[in-house]
Amino acid sequence: MEGRAAALGAGTVLNALATGTGAAFGIDVETRATVRLDPDREDVSGTIAEDPDADTTLIERCVALAIERWGDGEGGTVRTDSDVPLAAGLKSSSAAANAAVLATCDALGLRVGDEANGDDANDTGGGDADPDVTRLEACRLGVCAARDAGVTVTGAFDDATASMLGGVCLTDNDDDRLRSREAVDWDVLVWTPPERAYSADADVDRCGDVASMADLVADLAADGQYGEAMSVNGLAFSAALGFDTDPAVEAMPLASGVSLSGTGPSVVAVAAPDDPDADLDALADRWADRPGTLRRTTTRNDGATVGETHEH
Repeated sequence: MEGRAAALGAGTVLNALATGTGAAFGIDVETRATVRLDPDREDVSGTIAEDPDADTTLIERCVALAIERWGDGEGGTVRTDSDVPLAAGLKSSSAAANAAVLATCDALGLRVGDEANGDDANDTGGGDADPDVTRLEACRLGVCAARDAGVTVTGAFDDATASMLGGVCLTDNDDDRLRSREAVDWDVLVWTPPERAYSADADVDRCGDVASMADLVADLAADGQYGEAMSVNGLAFSAALGFDTDPAVEAMPLASGVSLSGTGPSVVAVAAPDDPDADLDALADRWADRPGTLRRTTTRNDGATVGETHEH
């Protein structure tokens, strides 16, 4: 009983810490999971390839909850490997959770898909007429596991849906509701400084002080003005969380939008194809002298995949 799956990293449009409303977009970096189930085993043990000493509670909890929901008491192992740096604001936890849940579904022989004809924003549309498990069901299970594991403050349903479904996802995290999803075609530049920031350690009270700005960002995102929404979010939450705003200010003339991603420390800039002023090559030159790493990638709209995966 072996299953595999891969889920996307993501960047931030709106941080949900202030109001519970969040928005994020899938990018072309992946976390892959392999799950092996054994009906004669009772426990679940995990391994993270990039860091054998890392806490594996989240991925183990994802497998356990998926077995509890759809399995028959099996135990087993889960292993992840990832292009998404840990604790960098690029949704590594959401990607790991989604991949672990979907790989468990694959190991159990369940057909995963999207409902064919949904009538509300909670359905992505298209896909299988009658899947055993929808990707949104799997996504919500991973969010429950993240809350159980204590790796998230809000539940991170915005990050989880962007990782699972791709595109830009606007959500109400308090009730795990997907408000809207839209495909986008952006080039992406990510600067990740050497330090790390863990979402569970974020100063929620201080983020609440910028709630009025978060409301403005939510309105912009709901109107499809994602670039403007990102830039307002980036300035507000960089200030609230104690990050330097200079990288975002440097990016503004050269990007369609730029934001602190998650609770940092990564800063993500995007270039829309219809924006003649966006120049991520020039921005990369500006950011090149900063310590850390630069990554060029693109948005993705297909989301997580189930089945055979390949380590990069």
